[in-house]
Amino acid sequence: MEKNAMDANIRIAGEAGQGVQSAGELLTSAFHDMGLHVFSTQSYMSRIRGGVNSFDIRISDEELHSGREDCDVLAALTAESFATEKKNVARGGLVALDGAAGPDALSLDMTAAAKEAGGARMVNSVAAGIVFALLGYDIEPLAKAIVKAMSKKGEETVGANIEAARRGVALAAGHEGLVKAPVPGERRGELYSGSEAVGLGAATAGVKVVCSYPMTPSTGALTYLASVADRYRIVVEQAEDEICAANLICGAAYAGATAMTTTSGGGFALMAEGLSLAGMLELPIVIMLSQRPGPATGLPTRTGQEDLLFAVHAGHGEFPKIIYAPGTIGQAYEMTRRAFESAHKFQTPAIVMTDQFLTDAKKNIPELPGALDPVDAHIETAPGADYVRYAVTESGVSPRALPGGEAFVVCASDEHTPDGHLTEDLTARKAMQEKRMRKAALAAAEAMPPEFYPEPDETVLLCWGSTYGPCREAVDILRAKGRKVCMAHFALVWPLWAGAGGALEGRRVVSVEGNSTAQFALLLRQCGAVSRFDSILRYDGLPFTGAEIARRFKS
Repeated sequence: MEKNAMDANIRIAGEAGQGVQSAGELLTSAFHDMGLHVFSTQSYMSRIRGGVNSFDIRISDEELHSGREDCDVLAALTAESFATEKKNVARGGLVALDGAAGPDALSLDMTAAAKEAGGARMVNSVAAGIVFALLGYDIEPLAKAIVKAMSKKGEETVGANIEAARRGVALAAGHEGLVKAPVPGERRGELYSGSEAVGLGAATAGVKVVCSYPMTPSTGALTYLASVADRYRIVVEQAEDEICAANLICGAAYAGATAMTTTSGGGFALMAEGLSLAGMLELPIVIMLSQRPGPATGLPTRTGQEDLLFAVHAGHGEFPKIIYAPGTIGQAYEMTRRAFESAHKFQTPAIVMTDQFLTDAKKNIPELPGALDPVDAHIETAPGADYVRYAVTESGVSPRALPGGEAFVVCASDEHTPDGHLTEDLTARKAMQEKRMRKAALAAAEAMPPEFYPEPDETVLLCWGSTYGPCREAVDILRAKGRKVCMAHFALVWPLWAGAGGALEGRRVVSVEGNSTAQFALLLRQCGAVSRFDSILRYDGLPFTGAEIARRFKS
């Protein structure tokens, strides 16, 4: 973000069931339509009612890459959310509290205003109106956002919510424009969440079969793909469990369909055997692995980067796999498409690693291509009678034809001969293993380099996946203070780019990761790319912010 840019962070906080997310989505849409740069994030508990949930909408006249820890406007819908969040209000910020007056808050009876408009359930629309008033914005963009979001619910619902928002503006009378806010401009790009970007990337890449068992935080991509299934002619199946999902996509890929599944760590653990099956049968499956913190169920609705080494080493036996970890919403689209390209090119599983922070974050970016543009499936359309599915080749990639045609296609989960028949011939075993692993070497030779921002410098903030934005913002903060710092972000985390060691050599490396053991730095050290590193780690279930990384950075 530019040094002189104006930004404001708005936080809606309340309990599950009060429409905190709905209010946040309305504000995000309205601010985007006003021509502001938007970056929204969510923090929510794993419960249907109660607790404290929050939705942040950061707005600016310059591009945003990260959320903020503090907020300039807090709309607290409950006393509990006020007690939890009041410490996070920035100096000069304002709190609008629904209910009794407090020494640090404006007492605005949002529930009463909502009831007057048509029902207490519209307290979130009242809160949205208050936010617009405190920022000094005209309410019309918010009214348009309500129409756009609720038109399917009927004119009565739309009208009542617009009235609720107007009553929110009236409640804030006398406090209009007290919070400095960026000036609206021309509408910038389109709004996407990370989940939508992954789903759109898969859909345009030509995915035809999606089999998943819903598991937070991967469910957003699954539901998006279900919503566009008719448009892109996708079969979306909710499997009874993750074991079934993995095996279903293996079967679909064997039959020639472009296939994927979505899951989180616990589900991915159940998929490990199916992953190995894909490795043995050389099937181009794609798995979206959206991480959550902790072993077992962990923190289902929080964020973390704790599954990297698990993904790299997942599955029994040795076989190549390719792992992407997009850092931005735009990359979530691009790396998902690349995952399908890589899976088909090398006939091996590919994994797209995300997390709750990236999947739920929403930002306006240049419009993503939505036209169907299928990746090359590298399928032999007219194989001869001498076709051999697992032919030993110099590259390790064998010809691939569909079963049911002229070519005789054989497969077995056992070790097999080049024609697919199972074998216990140890010489054949050695040849087949070496053939498969040559694909790993081929993929490594074509590995993507990291992105340096702005250019290599004395100290490197090393990051992967969703820490891209916070690290980038931290670099801007630190360089403004005269620190010689840059960022190196890896969107392809396996196989590693061969030049990583040379690019990092002679520089101080500080690994910034959402785990407690610096897993990516350890992987780099294991591969000889770094020998020493420092780290800035976070593992409480919340995402990094640029300000936090800059604060914790030590020269």
